[in-house]
Amino acid sequence: MTQAETSAGCPLCAACDAAVLWRDDFCRVVWVDDPDYPGYCRVILNAHVREMTDLPEDARQRLMAVVFATEGALREALQPDKVNLASLGNQVPHLHWHVIPRFRDDRHFPDPIWAMPRRPPRPPVDVDGLKPRLARTLAALLTPPE
Repeated sequence: MTQAETSAGCPLCAACDAAVLWRDDFCRVVWVDDPDYPGYCRVILNAHVREMTDLPEDARQRLMAVVFATEGALREALQPDKVNLASLGNQVPHLHWHVIPRFRDDRHFPDPIWAMPRRPPRPPVDVDGLKPRLARTLAALLTPPE
């Protein structure tokens, strides 16, 4: 699969590179700028594919390895109470995974972040150092040695 396998009008096929924490020719990990959920990332397949079962087995395993590395990097950096993994695609049918650190005092806990909030927003968290730290951790976990 290459970047050339894209779908016109798909926001994930045409995504900008500004928020990329890690990438290779297969997929990328992007930072989701959501002040209610610091550390929220998406793992996005570079090719326009709708479902996990549309991928061959080795590609499924490769994508999940990136999802798991992202979860591990977030757990190490933030020590969340829980990490939510979700692959929905109902609104954007391009294979991607949400990797969301969750805390007991976040707006929606224990509900999904897409539910009605249970409480007001927490004070903003300083994430300036978090993005480069996650990028370094992901590179260490995912970039094969030369």
